[in-house]
Amino acid sequence: MCTTYVSAVLLDELKSYGYPIIGYPRLIRLNPFARYKTRGNGAVSFKVLVKSENEFDEIKSIILDRVEELSHLQEENTNPGVVFFTTKTDELNVEDLEIRLPTELKTYALETIENIVTIKDAEELADKIGAEIHKFKKGRGIIGALAAIGAPLNDKTFELLAYRMPDNYGTKRRLNYQSVRDMDAKTYPCTFDNLDEKEDYITIEPHTPCPILYGIRGETPKAVAAAHDMVKPCEQVEKTAVFLTNQHTDQHLVPVDSISQMEKFKCYIVTGIVAGNPHVIEGGHVILPIEDDTGCTECAAYEPTKGFREIFKELRKGDEIKVYGGIGEKGTLNVEKFELMGLAKDYKEVNPLCVCGKRMKSAGKNKGFKCVKCGRKLKDGSKVLVEIERGIQKGFYEVPPSARRHLSKPLVRFQRECKHK
Repeated sequence: MCTTYVSAVLLDELKSYGYPIIGYPRLIRLNPFARYKTRGNGAVSFKVLVKSENEFDEIKSIILDRVEELSHLQEENTNPGVVFFTTKTDELNVEDLEIRLPTELKTYALETIENIVTIKDAEELADKIGAEIHKFKKGRGIIGALAAIGAPLNDKTFELLAYRMPDNYGTKRRLNYQSVRDMDAKTYPCTFDNLDEKEDYITIEPHTPCPILYGIRGETPKAVAAAHDMVKPCEQVEKTAVFLTNQHTDQHLVPVDSISQMEKFKCYIVTGIVAGNPHVIEGGHVILPIEDDTGCTECAAYEPTKGFREIFKELRKGDEIKVYGGIGEKGTLNVEKFELMGLAKDYKEVNPLCVCGKRMKSAGKNKGFKCVKCGRKLKDGSKVLVEIERGIQKGFYEVPPSARRHLSKPLVRFQRECKHK
């Protein structure tokens, strides 16, 4: 099923019973290279005000029943988990509640975003902090459920999700695409990644048979709500929900001082020198080696990144770059964006210049050169190296919105943040 949809259903049901929901539900994306995950590796949490043990028991019953009902438990890889964690407060203050969370829970949450965490890790933490866990089948979902409660959000974004009527699941989505383009023109950069203009691709629209009709990502709840009002769906919307998220914050990336520190299934920011010119392999992927004093690794701009590969091809041996990306099973650094920090000089071989100023031509194999303008010959000459202008400049470059990971920060956010420092 869809984690956010189950959450949206639960929130509506709890509200209908009069239970106050505190703040926005949280959608937390975890390590994109975790082996056992949903497509977007997302987990959801929300806060409910409970006044008595009887209310708590009723809320638990509602949540567990609905998760069991809506989850596709017949699917082998569907192993949901639910976690309940309580804290006492006299104030309905979201920040106050988050400050009260155990330090161990916040640390664990960052681990799930940056590293690989096991069910055992989650169970041991839950036991230590007094959280109540409920596992369906293998219950792998408890890993993310705990993280969604505790994830610290120094940077944050919001996403408004509009859900389809159940009868439409699995059918082609019907949206007025021009309304999406108009919305983007009016709300960008307060909302972002709404479309990929170069690929003529609408990115707010999923391409899986899930309940989501579209999702709009932005800087504030007000921004995504305003954008939603501008989108014209051509099918009925069942419900909407706004989530507070760590999406597009680069929270998964860990800065390292050297290439040798990097490991598989983790995401990094690393600086290196281009060790060889880029080359294309089967499938249209572009591979580029970078090195430092501690080692060498291959970086990849994969085929789905489309035009980004052409930028990648402009890099040359000797360039200094800072790479943002993650390492998968094959050990290749999957590039999300990079900063070109230093340009190496590039040269090409050309025929020598004649004393008259004209570029000479070959006189034949092993016969030197001759000038077509003045007739002068050069028997013992050889080609010369001439510096050529690079087709790329220092600065940041990123994959297109259609290929962007959920956690990867787009440059429009990155550059705005830099300007505010």
